[in-house]
Amino acid sequence: MHTISHIVLIITATTTALISGLFYAWSCSVVPGLARVSDSTYLEAMQQINRAILNPVFFMSFMGTAFLLPLSTWLHYGPELNARFWLLLLASVVYLAGTFGVTMFGNVPLNNALDAFNLSAASVQELATQRARFEVPWNNLNIIRTVAGVIALVLIVLACLSPAAETTRPPVVYR
Repeated sequence: MHTISHIVLIITATTTALISGLFYAWSCSVVPGLARVSDSTYLEAMQQINRAILNPVFFMSFMGTAFLLPLSTWLHYGPELNARFWLLLLASVVYLAGTFGVTMFGNVPLNNALDAFNLSAASVQELATQRARFEVPWNNLNIIRTVAGVIALVLIVLACLSPAAETTRPPVVYR
């Protein structure tokens, strides 16, 4: 029988897989592709992508995981702190610091600075300078959040595979 804690854990694993997969796919496909284009094309593409990603589907997995992981951890907290609880707690810390935190305090400020940059008024040199300020730091932060997301996902999978805490119900006595 599935309890609310099991259902929340399944949804948590799903949202974590979705957001980790997004960052992984970005690292494997978009980053190498954009590395091959001109400075103006790169900057315009990143401005448009950063605007387009702010949508409910993205927020469902990104913010959903930030909410669901601690909730799932709390739902598996009990008198006996078993492996499932500790794995979920560690996954929460890794995701909140390494994926959510890096995005909010690293990638988002870079995105905002890029969004404020006026491409149409910039010289070729200013475009090159802006790209240099943005691309390497942003990609390095993306690697960190990708690795953290994958680690969090592996910890959640391990939590799913570990036994749940035993209930502390008194034994049933038949007479």
